[in-house]
Amino acid sequence: MITLNKELSYPISETLFVFALDYEAGKVFDHTRKLITGIGKVNAAIALTKAIQEKKPKMIVNLGSAGGYGFKKGEVICCTQFIQRDMDAQGLGFKKFETPLSGIPTILKNGLKMDNLKEGICGSGDSFEMNHINTEYNVIDMEAYPLALIAMQENIPFLCLKYISDDAGSDAADDWSVQVHLASEAFKQILFTEV
Repeated sequence: MITLNKELSYPISETLFVFALDYEAGKVFDHTRKLITGIGKVNAAIALTKAIQEKKPKMIVNLGSAGGYGFKKGEVICCTQFIQRDMDAQGLGFKKFETPLSGIPTILKNGLKMDNLKEGICGSGDSFEMNHINTEYNVIDMEAYPLALIAMQENIPFLCLKYISDDAGSDAADDWSVQVHLASEAFKQILFTEV
C-alpha cells in the first residue's frame, strides 16, 4: 500500500508509476507497474494516454527529478499545483501561462497531498531551465503538467513527487547529472516504507 495520510492509501498493484527516464526509477520500481514516457510534455501525454487505456490504473504517481527554487538538493517535494511554463499567448491578450480558449485555469490544481512532505507548484515546459526568474512556480520539470491534466480529465487520483536535483540556476545541468541517480532511493524511502 501507498499511504498518503491516515485516511487515504492505494494498493501498489493498482498504481501506475510514471517517470520520464528509466534511471530516475532505477531498479527500485521494477516490481511495479512502471511507465517510462521519455522527456517532454508531448511524449508524456502520449505515453500516459496509451497506458491509461491499457492498464486502467486506480492511481497515477508521477516521480522524477526537478529543479527547485527555495528547496534543498535531495528534498522530495509534493506538487499539488501545475503551470505550463512555456505557454505564452500574452500578445493575444491572454494571461501569462494561460492556454487560450481552453477553459483550463492558469494554475491547474490537481495533486494529492502526502503527509510530512513540503508542497510545491510545478512549472512544466519543454526546456531545461537554467535561469529561473518566475515567482509563480518553485519546482521546474518537463512533464508533470500534462500528466496532471490527463489524470484530472480521466478522474484518476494523481500524486506528483519531485526529487530536487538542482536549483534551476547556472550549475543546473552539472547538478542534475549527479543527483538524478539518487532519486529512486529517495522515493523508495517515502513510498515503500514497509518493503
